[in-house]
Amino acid sequence: MSESLRIATAQSLITPDVAANGAHLRDLMTRARQDGARLVHFPEGALSGYVKAQITSRAQVDWQVVHDQLGFVADKARALGLWVVVGCNHRPTASKDLNSGRPHNSLYIISDAGEVVARYDKRYCSNSEITDWYVPGRQARVFDVDGFRFGCALCIEIQFMEVFAEYERLDVDCVLFSTYSEDPMFWVQARAYAACNNYWLSFSAPAQCSATSPSGVIGPHGYELTRCEAKTEPDLQTTLLDKADPRLAVALYKARPWRRLARSGALHGPDVEDDPRAESPLSS
Repeated sequence: MSESLRIATAQSLITPDVAANGAHLRDLMTRARQDGARLVHFPEGALSGYVKAQITSRAQVDWQVVHDQLGFVADKARALGLWVVVGCNHRPTASKDLNSGRPHNSLYIISDAGEVVARYDKRYCSNSEITDWYVPGRQARVFDVDGFRFGCALCIEIQFMEVFAEYERLDVDCVLFSTYSEDPMFWVQARAYAACNNYWLSFSAPAQCSATSPSGVIGPHGYELTRCEAKTEPDLQTTLLDKADPRLAVALYKARPWRRLARSGALHGPDVEDDPRAESPLSS
């Protein structure tokens, strides 16, 4: 398998017009492939629109248009030979509908063969989402592209460290984090998770939020690698995830395995626990 993979992180413009969103996404997909990317990552709600911004009522969602546009995006992925991860509401089937027809807030994972191979449903929802808008998801989602393993997370989940710790245990190389938020603290938290877990993190937010929260990619050392311009306009940046990059050697091959060992408890066995000095603050 390759030691490197180029991904594109998009800062797309999200509108109430699902067909316009789909056309915009396909244009950015073309640009991503021209720039050498094997995968392109889009924001939360990039195709369907975002609840409380473009979507003010579930009744206004034309699910057939959403379905059709998702198909067009998948067709474009096949034509380009490009993996696509795109934010979109997902309507539950009747047998799963336990909450008055509420959808999931999801990331669709589309392969370079143009197939929807998986979907991540947001598990930790905000108070307004869980009480009025969405059915929460139930599990983490990982998938592999050319020897790189990816995990998925959405928006308010940045506040839940257990989401990002779980992806480290699942041995991901990169977390794809999609959001629709103007809060610059999300980027700070994303850097912390990348640094603590020693993986790449792709941060995709829409153009509407880019003045304070532009899209970008953080390395396994916790430092910014690439970032879109903060100009409230659509943008896209590509980043090479390179396992042989000497700047990342300590994070990938020393810090990550050592921290995993420490978290397992292997460094704090019975010989340490039974040491009588541990019970007295004055023992030397």
